Formats: sequence, structure tokens, C-alpha cells
Amino acid sequence: MYKSVIRPILFLFDPEKVHHFSFTLIRIVSKIGLLGLIRPIFNVEDKRLEREVFGIKFKNPVGLAAGFDKNAVLYNELSNFGFGFVEIGTLTPKPQDGNPKKRLFRLKADSAIINRMGFNNLGVFEAVEKLKKEHKVLIGGNIGKNKITPNEEALKDYMICFDALFDYVDYFVVNVSSPNTPGLRELQDKGPLTRLLRELETTNKKMASEKSVKRKPILLKIAPDLTNDQLLDIIDIVAETKIDGVIATNTTIERKNLKSHGLLLEEAGGLSGKPLKDRSTEVIRFLSDHSNKAFPIIGVGGIHSPKDALEKLDAGADLIQLWTGFIYEGLYFGQENKQSNPRPKSVNDYLVQ
Repeated sequence: MYKSVIRPILFLFDPEKVHHFSFTLIRIVSKIGLLGLIRPIFNVEDKRLEREVFGIKFKNPVGLAAGFDKNAVLYNELSNFGFGFVEIGTLTPKPQDGNPKKRLFRLKADSAIINRMGFNNLGVFEAVEKLKKEHKVLIGGNIGKNKITPNEEALKDYMICFDALFDYVDYFVVNVSSPNTPGLRELQDKGPLTRLLRELETTNKKMASEKSVKRKPILLKIAPDLTNDQLLDIIDIVAETKIDGVIATNTTIERKNLKSHGLLLEEAGGLSGKPLKDRSTEVIRFLSDHSNKAFPIIGVGGIHSPKDALEKLDAGADLIQLWTGFIYEGLYFGQENKQSNPRPKSVNDYLVQ
């Protein structure tokens, strides 16, 4: 029903406006008490889905990627749709509007999206206020720097976000790979990235000791556009800084082999969706093979079917995340089997087969 009826209607409107409309709709459904009825439809309770990764037990390996709930507004409500974890952000110390609109574009022929949102968010301290309520789902905190902060001062921004979120998230993601903040990807170079992660890990241990709690896992989110030599650097950096893992991958600036044409292809920003699938899987496999599975990997990029999800896991991912696939495919990734199971299938349904 989603792809045949609801999606065609939603796709008639501006994608950013549809995003805000969807949030409003979820809030309304929650307030009138319908999410409790929806939860049994989308959630798959099965011990075979459980994963223990970087010291955290996940009820299933399917998460919602950063960028959907930037400001930690609906993380509990979104847990009703079967996600094992929700990643908020990217959050920055100060609120910022992001890049000028229009900044979100559908490439329907490619089942893809181009975005140049530019870390639009209400600021980390606004998110903290929302995170003070009880969590019904594991939360990842994706952190970045403000656009006006020069790279040589970027560490301060990451530290502010880390300190503010420490008590409220289950793991951290360091985002230095978005193509939509000028100069940000320069922080992926080995020198500055090593310094950034080393300082965050030092602070991590210090805060954990002072609070008499466990340190928080730190993950690095990387771009799919890195060369093999740069990926080898990433492996070295993870080992040297002793962070916990990698998220592979962010959006790509490549525009190869797309079916869409015209002005859409000239839009600046990061491309996500089906065209990213193979490259993100290649990066996962490269990191897994060349590190001898030395660290966990969260696989994200182009997951639009159960087969895509399994490919990521088979390539070496320990967990996966959805975002663009969630927009194009809805909550179901397969056809309803009316004979044996009247319940439509989610990704988790397929993972236990």
C-alpha cells in the first residue's frame, strides 16, 4: 500500500516539507495512542536477532541512520517501527539553519536522494533537553562542528557535543565525512583525524572515571569516496586511537551511472540510495578483510531490500542502518505472504529466516 498509494502522493510534494509532515503525523498518532497498536505489527521479537556489539546488546541489527531525527524529537516514537537503535543528529554546539533551501532532491529513476542540508539542527543542548526523558530504544549521538568553526578549532566543537551528550546516548558517532559543510572532509586526513579521535577517547575515559560509569563507544563515520590507501589509513587510525568501530558509509559526491538526467544531476550535495549500495558494500568488505575484522562496522548505504541488508552483513557489517530505503520502500521490504503469514514483512522478518 505504501509504494502503490501513499508514496506517489507524498512524492508530489517537496521532500523537506514531506519530512516535517511525517513528523507531525507520527506525533498525532502517538498522542491519540495508536502507536501501541502499531508496535506489534512492525516489531519482530526473536532472540536470533540480538547482537552484542562494542559492549552493547542490540535487540536487532537494524537501526535508523542519522539525519532522520536530527534533533532527538521522535526517537521513542520511531522505536515502535521495529528499529533496534536510532541515531540522532548530526548535532553541533550552536543551532544552525543549514544550507539555503531547496536542499533536498529526489532522484526517482534511481531510488536515490541528493541532500545538502548542511547540519541543520537546533543545537546539542536543545537535543539534551529532549533526551532527558526515558529511552525506549538505544540512542546513538552523531556529532559534528558548526559551519562557522574553522577546522583548526573543530576539536572544541566535538568536545562540547561529546560532553553534553555523554549521559544521554549509548554510543557516539564522529561525523567528519559529510560533503555539505565546507572543508569538513579535510578532517578525514590521517593527521587531524588521529588527533581528533585521540582527544575524544582521552576525554571519554576521563569522564567515565569521574562518573564511575563505563566509557561510551566511539565510532567514526566515513565517506564512500575514500581511496583504498585512505581506507588503510582508517584501519591504522582505529587501531592507534582505540576507538570502537566505523560506520560505512556516508553519502557520496559521485554521480556515475545514474538514470536520472537534467538539472538534478547538477545539484550539489551527497547522494544516497540505491546507487550507493555497491560502493558502501565494497568499503565494508575492504575494511573487514584488511583489518581481519579487528573492529565492528555499521553498514549503511543503499539498503532497499532484504538482499541488500544481507549483502552488507555478509560483507562484514555487524549492524545496518536505513535512511533513504526507509523513504522509498516504507517499513516493509517484501510482499505479504497471505497463506502462511498475514503480517507484512520487515527487514528483521527476513533476517530470522
